[in-house]
Amino acid sequence: MYPSHVMKTASPRLLIADDQVDVLEALRLLLKGEGYQIESATSPSGILAALEARDFDAVLMDLNYTRDTTSGEEGLEVVSRIRAMDATLPVIVMTAWGSIELAVEAMRRGARDFVQKPWENPRLLNIVRTQLELGRSLRKEQRLEAENKLLRADGSPTFVAQAAAMQPILQLMARIGPSDANVLITGEHGTGKEVVARTLHLLSNRASKPMVTVNVGGLAEGVFESEMFGHVKGAFTDAKTDRVGRFELADGGTLFLDEIANVPLNQQAKLLRVLETGELERVGSSKTHRVDVRILSATNANLNEEVAAGRFRGDLLFRLNTIEIHLPPLRDRREDIPGLAMHFLNLHAKRYRKHLTGFDNAAMQALREHPWPGNVRELDHTIERAVLMSQKTTVGAADLGLVSTSNAFIQSARLEDMSMEDVESFLIRKALMRYGNNVSQAANALGLSRSALYRRMQRYGI
Repeated sequence: MYPSHVMKTASPRLLIADDQVDVLEALRLLLKGEGYQIESATSPSGILAALEARDFDAVLMDLNYTRDTTSGEEGLEVVSRIRAMDATLPVIVMTAWGSIELAVEAMRRGARDFVQKPWENPRLLNIVRTQLELGRSLRKEQRLEAENKLLRADGSPTFVAQAAAMQPILQLMARIGPSDANVLITGEHGTGKEVVARTLHLLSNRASKPMVTVNVGGLAEGVFESEMFGHVKGAFTDAKTDRVGRFELADGGTLFLDEIANVPLNQQAKLLRVLETGELERVGSSKTHRVDVRILSATNANLNEEVAAGRFRGDLLFRLNTIEIHLPPLRDRREDIPGLAMHFLNLHAKRYRKHLTGFDNAAMQALREHPWPGNVRELDHTIERAVLMSQKTTVGAADLGLVSTSNAFIQSARLEDMSMEDVESFLIRKALMRYGNNVSQAANALGLSRSALYRRMQRYGI
């Protein structure tokens, strides 16, 4: 593992294939001198076995392998097989018996270029460089087509943070954002951990690449590996086609693992392996894929306590928290409430096409005094409701619909006066409080699956 605990991009890996050892050695010396990683094969079956075993950035292969053959048919068949396996992998063919007809047929079957032996070193190197770049472009295009828009950072996040408690955090983000360091973001639910992650991504050299967000705590155990690492067709009953996992979608960019503390213990080892090696296998395949990903993760739990309790691996925590950023709850940064409220007001007023200029004094006072157990997320939901409810140009206190969730309120309120949503929201908050915000334990106490509880928490802004 590298000191910065981030997976590094290795130099391009080339597969060279020829039945003559001296030819392979000459190619190896030439290409290794250019900084490429080289693996070799001496037969069509060796080529296919190597491609099944790991990823390559390009293939440079002879067309003839059986002694005294000059037709190139063996190599042409391999070219067709490679094209079927991975249409984005550049294949450069070479033969001592070159002809226009053979070159055309090789290109028709999927080869990208053609070199005649004996080769000229400058031309061969130029072809390899060109095809590597083309291969990268094709893979990027394929990945972009596979990406769900919901998985990508959609524009620049607005980071409202004027409170004194937030200044050290802003300074730390400015220092580590441009790096490739893995970052663990901690804080209560709704404090803005994903906004911090998006900001770090946009500050980095990976900003032009995707940021893929996945709530790993909300993934059922049965789909965890398929979602994270992908699967191949036929790997299980519902695997009708190959699927790219979240790690591969984030290749070259950033992977944000939200609710990292809730990853089941038996899945943590699989996650750790990818973080350590930068390599993974899709479910149902033994082929190794390399990924270059910066890891940002977030949790509301105390991971050191989780490690001590045996619920979280210490070696995984070590990989995740090269740097830790802890976000304070909204009640500890009340100076930011007016700015955040106006930001959300402008956002939702534009969305719902309403003309609103601000808050009246009573509304702003209510916002300042509310305890905000759901933090910034709860404030966002509150302002969205106010925008929908307001019939004036300014939001009034009644539009906010702020209701205390304290025990005193519940005890004084009659059950028949409460909506189903109010009751459910209260019970969820109480269960989370009882179990120290441990989502798994709260879900178990409420008779819900972890993913079902997450959906309700999101609905109520908890």
